[in-house]
Amino acid sequence: MTHPWTRRAVLATGAALAASPALARPKTVTWTFDRLTDIGGVPTHVEGDPTLIRSPFGKAVLFDGVDDRLVIDQHPFAGAARFTAEALFRPDGGAQAQRWMHIAEDPQAPTDGPPLNTRMMFEIRTENGQWWLDTYVTGPGYKQTLIFPDKTFPIGRWYAVAQSFDGKMYRCFVDGVLQGEAEIAFKPQGPGKASIGARMNKIDYFKGAIRQARFTHAALDPRHFLSAKAAR
Repeated sequence: MTHPWTRRAVLATGAALAASPALARPKTVTWTFDRLTDIGGVPTHVEGDPTLIRSPFGKAVLFDGVDDRLVIDQHPFAGAARFTAEALFRPDGGAQAQRWMHIAEDPQAPTDGPPLNTRMMFEIRTENGQWWLDTYVTGPGYKQTLIFPDKTFPIGRWYAVAQSFDGKMYRCFVDGVLQGEAEIAFKPQGPGKASIGARMNKIDYFKGAIRQARFTHAALDPRHFLSAKAAR
């Protein structure tokens, strides 16, 4: 028989653990590209003529690599000290450099200099039917590119890509496999918006499809990343 005081202690400990912020589920924002408006319930602006297609995961948005893009009025990592950004996408060739997800803090105007250009990006490079991942993050006191041209993948297939920061190391992944990493002095970014399918200034358009993006305010273990296995 469990003594009453022991049972009370167990219950109190359980309640304390449940209430502990350290054990609470991290904030997660999910954008599913099964529509052209209100992605993730957020105001979304359409440019060009992106279209909906079928994918192994459900509907997805297809970008033509010329003038298609979506602008979403949200910075999903605003205030996050750690993060994991993920996406299910299919690169279909096109231009050599493609900035297909550009998340930017609203420009601020410091009193001692020009406006800041704080942002994080998913990019790819394509060549000879292959592509490789390029991720980038920059803000006050930090700037880092992770790009590895020796790690290439065939175009025309679905992939799960990710980038993360755990408080010290910035990393990028393709299908859960680490591509590379670097130590950075990341600082949380502020509110802003995202350009999907091109850079914010309407260059380097993406040719391919995007099904989903997920943004977690924590550094996830790769075992818990989105997966593209359903498309294989």
